[in-house]
Amino acid sequence: MLPGQRRERVLREVRATGAVRVTDIAGQLGVSDMTIRRDLEELDNRGLIRRVHGGATAISPGTSDEPGFLAKSSLETAAKHAIAREAAGLVEPGMTIAISAGTTTHAFAQAIATIPDLTIVTNATDAANLLFDAVPASSQVVLTGGVRTPSHALVGPMAISALRDLHVDMVFHGFHGFAVDAGFTCPNLAEVATAQAMIECGHQLVVLVDHTKAGVVALAKVAELDRASILVTDDQIDPDLVERLRQRVGTVLLATLGLSASALDSERSPADHPQEGP
Repeated sequence: MLPGQRRERVLREVRATGAVRVTDIAGQLGVSDMTIRRDLEELDNRGLIRRVHGGATAISPGTSDEPGFLAKSSLETAAKHAIAREAAGLVEPGMTIAISAGTTTHAFAQAIATIPDLTIVTNATDAANLLFDAVPASSQVVLTGGVRTPSHALVGPMAISALRDLHVDMVFHGFHGFAVDAGFTCPNLAEVATAQAMIECGHQLVVLVDHTKAGVVALAKVAELDRASILVTDDQIDPDLVERLRQRVGTVLLATLGLSASALDSERSPADHPQEGP
């Protein structure tokens, strides 16, 4: 098991049980106590758990909690890349698209970077840095202005003004959580108006969310579920919820998680291969 996979397992166990002991989790995973201590220290440094003597405890999430971009990059990486590949199939040369900030949409930016003749609008500094270096000469990247948030989104009046004057074919947007009654939600009030402006500039809204976002309700509603033309998630989502989503969303696409995706995503774990800042 690669380090990124192991840390994801450790984090899931902490969140599922509320607390873990170093000796217990080391025995479950067949590694040394020292290895688990290092994993817990790394997860604690990212703000994902709370390190205590002999183990770790979960951090109770609030509706306004927002982990940083780097912390979120290590979560559900296989699902995010599978969703990105599925969504990339919707993009054709010559299209104009918008991409929101977030780790799933960052994976999507990687997946569509080599498609020619695209115009790509984004308020994500990380996605813009990636795309500026990767897109063919026939494509162009437009970065909105604004103030940067913990998720590396540019928001505020400058971003909103830029987006309101644009018209794109598809908006590819990620969210902190979604629920049948609450819709698509965000923990950062500063991001809400900018997200809504991006959604409104698109002919179609394509939502990219992995299965762990289901049922998560953050502080502020950005849009109702029926605002989405297409929702792309992974096949680990509850089948009953998929049926309910299909009553509200135009199309629901399920990305299949594969072994190759898991291995690739683990190799890209930020703990082992730190990303450069924007």
